[in-house]
Amino acid sequence: MNYSEFIADKTRDCAVVAHRGIWRNAPENSLSAIERAVAEGYDVVEIDVRRSADGGLFLLHDETLERMAGLDQRPEALASGDLAVLRLRNRDGGDGNDFTLEKLPRLAEVFELTRGRIFLHLDVKEREAIPEVIALAKAMGVEQQVDFWAALKSEEDLHWIRETVPPHDVLFMAKTRLNVPDAAAQMALLGELMPGVCEVYFDDLRQLAALNDIRCRNGMALWVNTLDSVACADFTDTAALADPDAVWGRLIDAGISVIQTDEAAALKSYLAARRA
Repeated sequence: MNYSEFIADKTRDCAVVAHRGIWRNAPENSLSAIERAVAEGYDVVEIDVRRSADGGLFLLHDETLERMAGLDQRPEALASGDLAVLRLRNRDGGDGNDFTLEKLPRLAEVFELTRGRIFLHLDVKEREAIPEVIALAKAMGVEQQVDFWAALKSEEDLHWIRETVPPHDVLFMAKTRLNVPDAAAQMALLGELMPGVCEVYFDDLRQLAALNDIRCRNGMALWVNTLDSVACADFTDTAALADPDAVWGRLIDAGISVIQTDEAAALKSYLAARRA
C-alpha cells in the first residue's frame, strides 16, 4: 500500500505522525530519531527540509543552525560538505542539551533509511525547493511514500501547486485555516484542488462541518497537529496526556484521521485502548 492509498483507506485507524521523529533520547530530525519512529511502529514521521548553498538537501527545522548545531549560520549559506560534518545537540537542542555523535542528515540518507518502512511527511521550508525534493524522491524510488504540503490561500498558490506537485503522482496536503477572515476563499480553493488530505486549523470543532461537502465528494482526510506550539483550540499534547478522550478522542470522533504529535507513544497506546 502506498501513502496515498493509506490516507484514503476508510477502514484504517487514526494515523500517528511522529513530529521530527522520536526525539526524547535522540536529536530531533536525526537518523536515530527517525529510526526510532520506524522501530516503534508509527505510521508517519515528519521531517523538516532545507537547502545548502550548493543545493544539497538536509534536515533542519530552524532558519539557523544555532539551536541544533551551535552555529549561528543559515544552512543556505554553507556548502553541503560543511553541513554534513556538523554534530547535533541531543533532543530538541539548545544550550541545555549536549552534542551527540549524530550528524546533520542529508535527505538522501533519510530516503535510504526509510525506504519501504514508514511514510514521510516532508515539511520543505522553501516552497521553491519542492521540485528538487520531488526529483530526489523519484530518483531514489520513494515517491510513493512521501507527501508534500503548502498553504493554499490564493489563485497563485493553486496554480503553483497544480503545476508543481500532481503531475508527479505524489501525495499533496493542503493547509487550510477555518479560523481566519478569508476562510471561505480558502475553502473555495480547496474545493478546486481536491487534495487527498488537508491540514486544518480551527477555533471550534463545529467549524469542520464547512468541509463536509468537499469530503463527501473526494473522501479527503483531515490532519490536525496537537503539538503544544501550534495546536488548535487547546487540543494540545499536554492536555491530551491529562485527558486523551477530551483531546484525541474528540478530534477522532469529529472526523480527524491523522494526528501529528510529540507524544506518539501515548497516542498509539490510546488508540489501542479505544480499539479494545
